[in-house]
Amino acid sequence: MARRDWRAWHDAYDDPGSSLARRLAAVQARIAAALDAAPPGPLRAVSMCAGQGRDLIPVLAGHPRGRDVTARLVELDPGLAAIARRAASAANLPGVEVVTGDASLTDAYAGAVPADLVLVCGVFGNITDADIRRTVACCAQLCATGGTTVWTRARRPPDLVPQICAWFGEDGFELSWLSDPEAGFGVGVHRFTARPRPLAAGLRMFGFVDPGDPAVSRREPGNGSCPDGTSCWT
Repeated sequence: MARRDWRAWHDAYDDPGSSLARRLAAVQARIAAALDAAPPGPLRAVSMCAGQGRDLIPVLAGHPRGRDVTARLVELDPGLAAIARRAASAANLPGVEVVTGDASLTDAYAGAVPADLVLVCGVFGNITDADIRRTVACCAQLCATGGTTVWTRARRPPDLVPQICAWFGEDGFELSWLSDPEAGFGVGVHRFTARPRPLAAGLRMFGFVDPGDPAVSRREPGNGSCPDGTSCWT
């Protein structure tokens, strides 16, 4: 599979008319809402396949609770991780740690969870249904009681969003918000009401698959690179 120029690809975020930019705006609004509702005191956040950090860093930079947040962003691609690191530094967010590493491994989050905010954006459209189910279950290890998980998945047929919502429900999450099916993208927000499970060491939650693999029903934009270093975008 050919490698993609990820810096050039991320230019779509700067086009207000693109579905990627509109999805980003929805994700950022949900993050801000979660911060608005969070209790006083220190907060923790983790972000899988964080790319350039656009989901989280601009929100923290402009939110009154932004400096209360200690965040770990995990991204495999060194170039994207470097951009995220510079963005956090430019925004004066010393609590934001950008890790260049494999976001699919639970070990990447050791010491940073359970978190009050868990971001799984640009992931579910690029992995098998079985891996989505496994990752949802792992969110019960990553998310603190009362915490929020924000995730994305394209809403084109076959639409797996209702099933993903059901899987979250089975693992102790309650649906807080879901984007309109006609929005052209899917963003879901779930609040964790159960007790977090212990973080399982050395567990691989998911693996990105080839664009033509029939095991993935429909793909969506990813934030960064796949665990094998190839493109997350189809």
